Amino acid sequence: MLRTAYIIICVVLGTFFFGIIAMGLSFFTRTGNPVHLIARLWARFILFVSRIKVTVNGLSNVDPANSYIYMSNHQSNFDIPVLLTYIPGQFRWLAKAELFKIPIFGHGMRGAGYISIDRFDRHSAFQSIDQAAKKIKDGVSVMIFPEGTRSTDGSIRPFKKGGFIMAVDSGVPIVPVIIRGTWPIMSKDSLRINPGDVHLEIKQPIDTSGFTRDTKDILIDRVRAAICEGFKEG
Repeated sequence: MLRTAYIIICVVLGTFFFGIIAMGLSFFTRTGNPVHLIARLWARFILFVSRIKVTVNGLSNVDPANSYIYMSNHQSNFDIPVLLTYIPGQFRWLAKAELFKIPIFGHGMRGAGYISIDRFDRHSAFQSIDQAAKKIKDGVSVMIFPEGTRSTDGSIRPFKKGGFIMAVDSGVPIVPVIIRGTWPIMSKDSLRINPGDVHLEIKQPIDTSGFTRDTKDILIDRVRAAICEGFKEG
């Protein structure tokens, strides 16, 4: 537990430090790009103090200059720093509203242009999806956890449909992302942080231009199959 306590203290102090910088930058940028870069540094700091090694495959499958909707499985709180550190280019999170209520951290997320989604308010959720679609049209990628929350047992939960509606409406490719190894490091029902290695795999983009809202379930099945198959292969 001493290791866990040390990491938690470092994360709290690091979040305060980088959060203050992000808050300051947010007053001088409309794009949120500099704030996202600070978030990337924050994420690298967390992985460094936690001594977590990440192996990445598939970077050549994406072009940071293009817009995508990244969809990743969600195993642990450590998924966030892993994705922030290793997914190339600028992207914005579509994240649960509770995170935006955290002092300093939440303000930094808003400053970066991340999008709050209220999972318990259907109307608000669809407004958030429309907001994310506008960002995509402006040339910024979006990151989504289609499961909506972390896995309780390490398996992949059913996917929610909101992100797929956004995908078919915008016609932007979906990039399946697979994370393996974060659940044993810190599971949802535990505060303990264990040592471990993480593997991040970025799959080839899936074209969404041929799908509509009526056929989105086929798209959901295709993306889920890509993530589940890659997860089992690990």
